[in-house]
Amino acid sequence: MRILIGADTYAPDVNGASTFAQRLAAGLTARHEVHVVAPARGLRATTRRVPPGVTEHRLPALPVVAGGTGLRFCPPVGLVRAATRVLREVRPDVVHVQSHFLVGRALVTAANRLRIPVVATNHFMPENLTHHVPLGAGAQRRLHAWAWADAAAVFTRADVVTAPTPYAAALAERAGIPGPVLPISCGMDLGRFAPDPGGELRRGFRAKHAVPDRPTIGYVGRLAPEKNVGELVEALALVHRLRPDLDAQLLLVGDGAQRPALLERAAALGVADRVVSTGFVPDEDLPAAYLACDVFANAGTAELQSLVVLEAMACGLPVLGVDACALPHLVRDGDNGFLFPHARPSALAARLALLLADPGLRSRMGARSHEIAAEHDERHTLARFEELYALRTRSLPTAPAALTAGAL
Repeated sequence: MRILIGADTYAPDVNGASTFAQRLAAGLTARHEVHVVAPARGLRATTRRVPPGVTEHRLPALPVVAGGTGLRFCPPVGLVRAATRVLREVRPDVVHVQSHFLVGRALVTAANRLRIPVVATNHFMPENLTHHVPLGAGAQRRLHAWAWADAAAVFTRADVVTAPTPYAAALAERAGIPGPVLPISCGMDLGRFAPDPGGELRRGFRAKHAVPDRPTIGYVGRLAPEKNVGELVEALALVHRLRPDLDAQLLLVGDGAQRPALLERAAALGVADRVVSTGFVPDEDLPAAYLACDVFANAGTAELQSLVVLEAMACGLPVLGVDACALPHLVRDGDNGFLFPHARPSALAARLALLLADPGLRSRMGARSHEIAAEHDERHTLARFEELYALRTRSLPTAPAALTAGAL
């Protein structure tokens, strides 16, 4: 089968949607011909084949100025024409878009006209964007409603829509996307993200990044406002006040606009020497980053699944997650970790102190995390999408003829 994936964020972008699209494309190459359409790093369109056999079609793009994300976007003028040109050249059996933004909507429009089946996956929550807009509460609510309506208007034109979790699927349906929206996990490479019984990866990462040998709370991901990493810094200071004997530290792996403010806050709270911030680390070092930690925490309140929590679980870590959005699908309170209320660092600190003080509890909860993560084996994810592609392709038998029709 020839599959074309459309992504508004893709390598080298670092975020959940980009990571999923890259892993999906790579996984599908074992049995299919895979093409990806995504923003270029400049104003020149390019086509090239990259390992492990994905053909990337990069469309001219400009940098996103707001938010310091490093993302790029494709200007809408002429974008449907460019998407149509790629579809005519590639002649895919199915198009799978990863968003309703500019690249995604252009591909949906072009694919509809060419009668190519469309699968869409929603990774979007307005909260991931609206915090960048300095508006009052009322205007934020109107912007939130408009953002969901805009997403629904695009996804309505897909043949089938998926989302990473049952929570995300229900949220999309409530926002006006016609159901049923199918929950399909983003999946996990359980061979790559796994426990390290000998501790070799743990020791190597700690040596490379000068991480002291102390009980370690870990966070991996973007240091962005909606991730609420400041709550982890606040909780660390409270742990030191509650249990100074634990000598705990916080390991922040990742970069983002909030990094300077987080380090300043740590200094103000007197725990600057207990916060290690590595900045960006390459993808090949991520498993070792998790294994360098003793517990993993995520205070993000805009998660539709959270790949970083899933990766930490696969590595055998107990996890702490804010009791919001999709995190309760992964963090089972009292089983493989603990949930905590948003904006209550004291509650998080109490749970952290409990875990850090009890190696046996960490071991038991970490083992359960690994078992739960096994339910998200990426082989199951790939099989589900392959099944959807095959079903959609059979439902539109005239697609090849449409591809040879006149220009739009």
